[in-house]
Amino acid sequence: MVKLEELLSGSERLCVVGLGYVGLPLAVEFAKHFNVIGFDISEKRIKELKMGIDSSLEVSEEELKKAKIEFSSDPEVIRKCKFIIVAVPTPVDKLKNPDLAFLKDASLIVGRNLQRGSVVVYESTVFPGATEEICVPILESESGLTWKEDFWVGYSPERINPGDREHRLNTVVKIVAGDTRESLELISNVYSKVCQAGIYKARNIKTAEAAKVIENIQRDINIALINELALIFHRLNLDTKEVLEAAGTKWNFITFEPGLVGGHCIPVDPYYLAYKSLQVGHVPELILAGRRVNEGIPRYIAHESVKLIIKSGKPVKDARVLLLGVTFKENVPDVRNSKVFDMIEELRNYSIKVFAYDPIAKKDEVKGEYGTDLIESIEDFIPYDAVILAVRHQDLLKRLSLNSLRELLTDPPILIDVKGVFEKDKAEEAGFIYWRL
Repeated sequence: MVKLEELLSGSERLCVVGLGYVGLPLAVEFAKHFNVIGFDISEKRIKELKMGIDSSLEVSEEELKKAKIEFSSDPEVIRKCKFIIVAVPTPVDKLKNPDLAFLKDASLIVGRNLQRGSVVVYESTVFPGATEEICVPILESESGLTWKEDFWVGYSPERINPGDREHRLNTVVKIVAGDTRESLELISNVYSKVCQAGIYKARNIKTAEAAKVIENIQRDINIALINELALIFHRLNLDTKEVLEAAGTKWNFITFEPGLVGGHCIPVDPYYLAYKSLQVGHVPELILAGRRVNEGIPRYIAHESVKLIIKSGKPVKDARVLLLGVTFKENVPDVRNSKVFDMIEELRNYSIKVFAYDPIAKKDEVKGEYGTDLIESIEDFIPYDAVILAVRHQDLLKRLSLNSLRELLTDPPILIDVKGVFEKDKAEEAGFIYWRL
């Protein structure tokens, strides 16, 4: 097995496979201590990184240019490395089953270039058992090497929170697991160089895999509870935000807020554990119930928007709606699995014309993935019959006010403020028909 001293001296190299929002920050931090190669199958991505451009906005141009990383899209560079970290996406398919295509492809590439004495650490979110049951056999088959004799594997679930400048790789505790005591010790020592908050050694790989999925399942269920409360309170003619503020005065009330649950973690991970749970004969009722509630919120917001248009006396057919923000969360350009597009689709089912604007989303990605054209400026197609503020980007909010929104709208002005950015009383005093989740 490769030794820590060899990695620290640079005589043996470390490779990060997959340079997305998880892999790139890893590579940058590890490059401060080790001789690092960053591999990604996307030639476009590699070209951008060599120019100091990170389109995910997780690493600054200055950080990238300082990092001593050999970026490459040639799989054979993996042969130069004996400590390999795999950080590729693990989404779900259209039937909400785990889609391990990226993980399997990465394992194939690594296996074909695996050297004797190597350690392979997976960071991708999976169901308990996937690393050893799915990835290891691929590594063995492609390399011709024997697990735990010629190579070793580990698991260290990613805890990157896109757009979060406080909870970074080096400021959060990192879970690590290995297939032997020796591999666990090596993995722990390697990660401890970049994780100042500390290392938690899980008993085994399956435990670490399970810990990762339940982190996001817990958040999903908590948000689902608040979303369901919002559905109830609207029927009771209560303002959800006001109820939560009142309840929040109790010392042990846990603060969550209603909203759209998108992205590639919280709305995905529950299906991974549910899949495995069904395999062992247990129906995960609570987990799937939380998913159903959160999946229904985009269409609920669309329906409430339609009701407001009707109540205002404006015709629904061909109504013009300005939708602000399309990414899956604020201050992040990523549109993968954004629930805003479910809302857009539902509005269009009512023959409503939706004009979507986002200051940081990439227009080509939005068009390619969802078939939606983003407008260049919010003033391009005025007047609008309603505004839906869906994502609270800082770049967006600093340019918006009730007065500026009022100038965009026909009478009476309608504001659907999904996250409650504006004060309800002030909006209504300004003459808005105001609604928030």
